[in-house]
Amino acid sequence: MNKNFIVDEDYNQKRLDQFLSAKLNETRNQVTYLIKKGFVKVNHKLTIKNGLKLKSGQQIDVILPKVENIIEPTSIDFENDPKFNIQIIYEDDDILVINKPINLIVHDAPSVKEPTLVDWLRYKGISLSTISAQIRHGIVHRLDKGTSGAMVIAKNNDAHVKLSNQLQDKSMGRYYIAIIDMPLKDNTIINKPISRSVNNRIKMAVNPDGKEAKTAFAKVMISKDEKYEIILAKLFSGRTHQIRAHLNFINRHILGDLLYDFKDKLDSISRIYLHAYSLYLIHPTNGKKMIFKANLENNYLKFIKDNFNAGEEIDKIDQNYIDSLFTSFL
Repeated sequence: MNKNFIVDEDYNQKRLDQFLSAKLNETRNQVTYLIKKGFVKVNHKLTIKNGLKLKSGQQIDVILPKVENIIEPTSIDFENDPKFNIQIIYEDDDILVINKPINLIVHDAPSVKEPTLVDWLRYKGISLSTISAQIRHGIVHRLDKGTSGAMVIAKNNDAHVKLSNQLQDKSMGRYYIAIIDMPLKDNTIINKPISRSVNNRIKMAVNPDGKEAKTAFAKVMISKDEKYEIILAKLFSGRTHQIRAHLNFINRHILGDLLYDFKDKLDSISRIYLHAYSLYLIHPTNGKKMIFKANLENNYLKFIKDNFNAGEEIDKIDQNYIDSLFTSFL
């Protein structure tokens, strides 16, 4: 799939990577990958200079590469590693929706020393978009290693671009279910900017100089001993660790989230109790609005049934119930 653009006056004398980042709705690093790999032409001439200064009226051609579905030899036992027991919720020619297990890293990075979701996708021979850098083929959005739940994978570049646009205009998003260590006083919206913590660069924290971030939290159920609470969270922005940082700001912590100051006996806490429960999007080809539910993992469900008067009803939370909760205070 090719993309063609004409440089307008707004981008006269602006950098090529800056122009393409805006037009493709991708990060500068991802765009730089495309340029350096020879997939970009300016006025029909190949360029690998990501800092090239543009002139209005120039034609920019992007030749989005095709991924080769080659299963490379590997020593990773994908079939027997429980970390790769990945439920496929939905699949067609354009998208794949999965229920990501806990303790699975989505894509590679310099600090990653273990197999990732992208490795599994390649092993399965699943067609993937290539607009992102090679280590992120198919990845439109991500979940932290300790977070489970719904994710959509782009199987081609056209789907990737359209889904990325939906992230920007908020027509695609997720609702999360979490268990916190102290009940909320009421349904609440936190609209506070977030940036890297000055005390711990691994963490994010509310900071007036950070990027805009808004999260809504809805109360669902208090535990039998009234110590814990199940809540739902809706994001209006997509900052790293946004739910965790905003909860920490109001002195609430997700069970098991040691990075964000959860402190309690850990004998019954086997994971971070944060799960992307519901995913909504517009199908990139047929334009149909779609909603997907990612069932809670067994360890999550057991903790709820052991500590809450939930019975089987926690499995019956549907989109109508979720919408009604948030409509009441948004």
